[in-house]
Amino acid sequence: MPGSVVVHAAVFTAGALLGGGVAAAIANRRSQLALPPPPHTPQVPTKQVPVMDVDVRGRIKVAEPSPLPVAHEVLRYGNPGPIVDPLVRKAYVAAYDRRLRHPAWTAEHLTSASLGRSSLSGPMDPSETGDRSRSNFIEDHAVPSMFRARLQDYFRSGYDRGHMVPAADAKFSQEAMDETFLLTNIAPQVGDGFNRHYWAYLEDWCRRLTGSFQDVFVFTVPLYLPKQEANGKWIVTHEVIGTPPNVSVPTHFAKVVLATRPSSPSAPHIPEVSTGAFVLPNAIISDSAPLESFVMPVEAVERASGLTLFSEEVKSNSKHICKTTQCQVTVRRFDDAQKNARKAITAPKS
Repeated sequence: MPGSVVVHAAVFTAGALLGGGVAAAIANRRSQLALPPPPHTPQVPTKQVPVMDVDVRGRIKVAEPSPLPVAHEVLRYGNPGPIVDPLVRKAYVAAYDRRLRHPAWTAEHLTSASLGRSSLSGPMDPSETGDRSRSNFIEDHAVPSMFRARLQDYFRSGYDRGHMVPAADAKFSQEAMDETFLLTNIAPQVGDGFNRHYWAYLEDWCRRLTGSFQDVFVFTVPLYLPKQEANGKWIVTHEVIGTPPNVSVPTHFAKVVLATRPSSPSAPHIPEVSTGAFVLPNAIISDSAPLESFVMPVEAVERASGLTLFSEEVKSNSKHICKTTQCQVTVRRFDDAQKNARKAITAPKS
């Protein structure tokens, strides 16, 4: 029996024995315990505030999420959740799913300046830019230990450590790039044919949007979608990697984009808004597959993920991004270019 399993079994046994003694002690002292007063019960919000909305002047704004009701008399001893860890980084924000051990979603704001492609700001100072070869995958100590994804989970798992926010989107500083290598920004992805190929082409397409749009917002959402079996039933099945099993493997990944640019030279303050959602299976995808074959309604991604990304006003007044720009990936063998620099998944140090 592995040592970790022995330790867990010993702790569980000791906890059970101690638990019986504690329960008896509490029963004897119950009359002496002073129960905390019931907390104030806040008003339950009637709806979730969308992430992206439009203000009174027609400008895109990022809305604050509605506070969840956490105080109630029945929760006087604590609220069990569910809890996602909000993570604010230099290049992105994210919500980490403690149950699945990967992000529930990530969001980033791309501009030509943030990517070092602006003719106005000039090229980035090489001494101040991020260098991928200096970054390493690391566990995120911002998350409680028992809910963390671990380096050893990916060792010999057969999956890549797939970035939800790509390192190439955070070249403006070494710290920003390093933060994309935190395991709270990572999910298991099929390597050859997906993470190293078609998924990388889609990430590159998102960056190239900054050449046509002033602001580009990108949401990446891991999904667990059902598949119809031979008996007609729809079933969700997915792998869990790690020993013991710890990190869930999504069946699909979504990229949802919202891009804006001035609607006309005479009204630069009024944005033209374009949106689009692409859902890709976590599987080998042919380089020849057209990007538009993965288009899905934004509402479908919201329904599958339980998220509200855009307000109804944004959805009803935006154009589909494939109508305002070319939805076509550029096939570049990123893995061949980075073959010598790619970090292999080595055994974690004990």
